[in-house]
Amino acid sequence: MSGYRNSCKRAAVAAVLSMCAAAAQAEDLFNGRDFQGWELLAGKDMPPEGAFTILAGGIIASSGQPSGFLATTGSYRNYRLHVEWRWSGNPGNSGVLLHISPGPMDRIWPLSLQVQTKHGNAGDLLPMAGYAFAEPPTSAPGAQPMVKAHAAPDSEAPAGEWNSADIVSRDGVVDVSINGVPQNRVTHAKPDNGRIGFQLEGAPYELRNVQLEKFD
Repeated sequence: MSGYRNSCKRAAVAAVLSMCAAAAQAEDLFNGRDFQGWELLAGKDMPPEGAFTILAGGIIASSGQPSGFLATTGSYRNYRLHVEWRWSGNPGNSGVLLHISPGPMDRIWPLSLQVQTKHGNAGDLLPMAGYAFAEPPTSAPGAQPMVKAHAAPDSEAPAGEWNSADIVSRDGVVDVSINGVPQNRVTHAKPDNGRIGFQLEGAPYELRNVQLEKFD
């Protein structure tokens, strides 16, 4: 029996160490002080501070204006991205942009894969400006924008409460969970790498704990 207990203890310690190692590898994409490593692309010559404010505790508050997006200056391929957001006013529309790449634009939106955080549609996937993946959209033929709707029942928290999105991108496969519920998956995503961004679409919102863990 003592051998079994020791085995369980070793397994528990190994699990804790594994979780600690994963946490140690995660990178905070916002440093909590300024917007180093980010740029605002909104059709106007303005710094990120023109649309975003850093609050106590490292919370990033977005005014939702002007229309455009905040993007990392660095590019990423295989990773796990954790994002927490909430609506600070009336719930509205926004999204996380993955694999932002040079190429055509859809009005103000870049070639990218949008993970929808729009109230009531969290977890939908939208291929922007010619982005592609293998699965067919769930939107009507010819509809714009094309949408691959989230698969499970809506798992978004009530307006004003914090939500979490966990996004895993690996070799062209993208998995999305909202508040711990698997909601979407696409394969053969192209491009499969690029910058990461957050949309501004008129509604103010807040971000926190934006963390990225790179895979080898």
